[in-house]
Amino acid sequence: MRAWDVSQHVRAAGGEANGMMMRVASARALWRWLRSGGSVRCNSWRWNSSSAREKATRYTVGEKIHGFTINQVTAVPDLFLTAVKLNHDNTGAQYLHVARDDPNNLFSVQFRTTPLNSTGVPHILEHVVLCGSEKYPVRDPFFKMLTRSLSTFMNAFTASDYTMYPFSTQNPKDFQNLLSVYLDAVFFPCLRELDFWQEGWRLEYETPGDPLSPLVFKGVVFNEMKGVFANNENLYAQHLQNKLLPYHTYSVISGGDPLQIPTLTWEELKCFHATHYHPSNARFLTYGDLPLEQHLEQIQEEALCKFQRIEPATSVPRQPRWSEPREYHVPCGSDSMAPDPTKQTTYSVSYLLGDITDTFETFILSLMSSLLVSGPNSPFYKALIDARIGTDFAPVVGYDGSTREACFSIGLQGIAEQDVKTVKEIIEKVIDEVIEKGFEEERIEALLHKIEIQLKHQTTNFGLALASHVATNWNHEGDPVEVLQINEKVTRFRQSLKENPRFLQDKLRHYFKENPHRLALSMSPDEGYLENQANAEKRTLQEKVNSLSTEQKKEIYEKGLELIAAQSSTQDVSCLPALKVSDIQQTFPLTPVEMDYVGGEVPIQYCHQPTNGIVYFRAFTSLNTLPEELKPYVPLFCNVITRMGCGKLNYRDQAQQIELKTGGMSASPKILQDNENLDMYEQGVLFTSLCLDRNLPDMMQLWTDIFNSPHFDDEEHFGVLVMMVAQELSNGIPDAGHQYAAVRAGKTLTPAGNLQEIFNGMSQVQHMKRIAEMPELVTLLRKLPRIKMHLMTSENMRCSVNATPQEIPEASKEVEKFLKNIPGFGKKKKEKKLVRSNIIEKPLVPEDVGSEISGSSKATKKLVFEPTFKACQMKTHFQLPFPVNYVSECIRTVPYMNPDFAKLAVLARLMTAKFLHGEIREKGGAYGGGANLSNGGLFSFYSYRDPNSLDTLSVFKRSISWAKAGKFTQEDIDEAKLSVFSAVDAPIAPSDKGLDRFLYGISDDMKLKRRQQLFAVDRDDLIEVANKYLTAGHGTSGAAILGPESESIKREPTWVQR
Repeated sequence: MRAWDVSQHVRAAGGEANGMMMRVASARALWRWLRSGGSVRCNSWRWNSSSAREKATRYTVGEKIHGFTINQVTAVPDLFLTAVKLNHDNTGAQYLHVARDDPNNLFSVQFRTTPLNSTGVPHILEHVVLCGSEKYPVRDPFFKMLTRSLSTFMNAFTASDYTMYPFSTQNPKDFQNLLSVYLDAVFFPCLRELDFWQEGWRLEYETPGDPLSPLVFKGVVFNEMKGVFANNENLYAQHLQNKLLPYHTYSVISGGDPLQIPTLTWEELKCFHATHYHPSNARFLTYGDLPLEQHLEQIQEEALCKFQRIEPATSVPRQPRWSEPREYHVPCGSDSMAPDPTKQTTYSVSYLLGDITDTFETFILSLMSSLLVSGPNSPFYKALIDARIGTDFAPVVGYDGSTREACFSIGLQGIAEQDVKTVKEIIEKVIDEVIEKGFEEERIEALLHKIEIQLKHQTTNFGLALASHVATNWNHEGDPVEVLQINEKVTRFRQSLKENPRFLQDKLRHYFKENPHRLALSMSPDEGYLENQANAEKRTLQEKVNSLSTEQKKEIYEKGLELIAAQSSTQDVSCLPALKVSDIQQTFPLTPVEMDYVGGEVPIQYCHQPTNGIVYFRAFTSLNTLPEELKPYVPLFCNVITRMGCGKLNYRDQAQQIELKTGGMSASPKILQDNENLDMYEQGVLFTSLCLDRNLPDMMQLWTDIFNSPHFDDEEHFGVLVMMVAQELSNGIPDAGHQYAAVRAGKTLTPAGNLQEIFNGMSQVQHMKRIAEMPELVTLLRKLPRIKMHLMTSENMRCSVNATPQEIPEASKEVEKFLKNIPGFGKKKKEKKLVRSNIIEKPLVPEDVGSEISGSSKATKKLVFEPTFKACQMKTHFQLPFPVNYVSECIRTVPYMNPDFAKLAVLARLMTAKFLHGEIREKGGAYGGGANLSNGGLFSFYSYRDPNSLDTLSVFKRSISWAKAGKFTQEDIDEAKLSVFSAVDAPIAPSDKGLDRFLYGISDDMKLKRRQQLFAVDRDDLIEVANKYLTAGHGTSGAAILGPESESIKREPTWVQR
């Protein structure tokens, strides 16, 4: 699936997520969906008499409710839900209600959108329908609702062949409000020409008020898609789909080709809406514990009663099959961060498989794909990755069920051009070998165990994941309920394998060996690629400009001024529904924890949760004794420590045991800002894992072996992992550019900021590139045992366990056994290493000292304290081969416990919604922009896929002047508070309860105190903190830009060029 979303300000589980292209292009798609939830058991049911899913089983086939008829009721006990399928009598609209005892209710409507050109019409339409409707004619009701609701998710997505509009919220009144706005937006949008200009594309004078300045292309989607295809992974994936499925809608770019977008007209946009956005072409989905009848009544009364059935001509025909394989080569831009600049070719072979509406066949192919490519024991990993021909698998790998007919792809990126033939031969050889020998039984069992654990694992966005998971199948008239019946497919698969031991080998022969519909696609850098793209855009622009009459140029000038006037005007938004601050709960459910100590020294936090038979274990260890010169290697150490082998297990055996006995084991570096002092922070590594309760002894034994005897002697395998890490970091820059810019901008503002840059910034990307270029890695390998000696010890360690009350005693026994069998346990105080003089010991949670929590007052943390630290300004420009910019400016403010923290948090949301969004996105044409306050005390401005750079920094400064002048109303302040509370009150999964206390030392009492501070923020507070912290000369700031070469920046001596 190539999917583009409307907003970089995605309200996702209450936080902000990147608006980036989502691609489900591997067998891991199934696991990703399953990972998003198992049972959610909750006492706050909305049904009067029984649970939501139990009541839903009482519906009967043929029952009529508010213009709909029920045609299927199916209990799916594995997922703790009941699925109810309905059809709308008048229009034929399809409806799926998923009743589940989950208060995070979701609504989604999707339309089959099948463009036949690359103008991006479905993508631009997705943006424009959210810019005002008949009932809500204000500009941009979608973005305005972000601050008028407590939604846990709001967005819209354009895939290759459908467009989806989902939202979720825990508040019933909010659900009705958002449903009303979404229904009116999709069925009765205004589709104004000015909104098309703003969101899609337009010709506008570079300086809108100066008709003598040059005409240029502008538009949100236009710039978004330039940013999307600046990423070579996205470019490759798009070419692969277009060339493997060259017939009908998959041969075009649904998101839009930046060179084709300027050919789309406003009239064509309106026509596409009329033919595609009709209930007869719609699929509705509701999920959660709210009553179905209420949803049906509102949807019928506010939308569907105004339509009659049509026959939408939107179906996707099957791809005519090839009689022989095809080969293509495509050019791309060079990657300046590539691990090996001489090896930048990507090559893969893709096979067109069967129709995705056959859900059992889909399940088998997805499972077979995982057996072929997932993990170091898979045949393609052994043959391709271990051979060290390339850096990693190609961007699209494994099973992809996002189109009507699925496909499987296998290949490598980061190879030399002359190695293409070798890769092709290896792929053919592996397929022949697997057809002959089959798969090891233990690997099949490990995969089925993975399914079992993912069915039980719970997260907070299960409804959204479910809607996304069934969308493609349902879009092509498949049965969405069948997709959810996972255990039935597992049972049928086991039976098929029992009846025919060569079951999978026969499938492999049919779909791979005997399948002529396969594509070999190679991509390599062309020196002139970026220049050619820029010249092609210039030619397209010139053709447009040359065709204009004087009168048309005058009209463009006037329309440009009209658009700016519309963007700058204050609107009456009173027609939009909104929650009030009084709708926010004054308190929140507390999370009780128990503290225990092993040997009187290692604190363990136990949190009783309904984890559905899964145990979640975490251990945090300190980096305080680690020499500074080893710090840059910590992220790499974390990446490989669970993948190199341990004890008696080599890396393949270890990977097998991890898959058989756990839901995953990982390590990640952590920099935890102190809650009271910005010059203090805790540095360490967080070890995380989960398992079924029956496998707890095995999981803890794996950790014991990893801590005691990790393997650091396999240079070959280490080299493979190094290349993969370096490639992944390089590939990730275009989608996370604003985050890299923000980390760099904060580098010189706090002591923790500098370490953040070392661990998570562009410094780490460049560091890994240098490592990947090393001719040998023995010297580096020798550093790993030194890091292990300082890090993997029970000294300065704390642990946490989340499990059911029944499982806690067993967990306690196993964790104690682990701690007593790893280095550092039982050392006398005087034997412990001397730590540096700048280490301060503090209670983990200050409020707990002397409290009733058992043993809590003994829990401490050791922080690095740099009292002489002086924040300083630094401005960095990373020149990268991108056509767009990622801009950030950070200002040092206050720590979490400072009363002003709450005021700044509200101010950030206020400035985003009421000033920055309009200036950066609407006027500036960037995909996204805004401000936020991090727990590290940095007030950060950012923009994403932005055609501007220094101009955006000017917008940041003007937003501060706007805030200081108090150009906002009480209603604006209330909306900003709603926005903040949507994040504060985001649902938390049972696995993550108590995590803020464990990691950051933030107790429920501290959260309650901050909650009261947020409620109390007023107008004077906001003006005061804007003056006190954001004014030039008051707070120290840093800035960073990732983007193309800029003469303006070069002329400014204050900028460091990288």
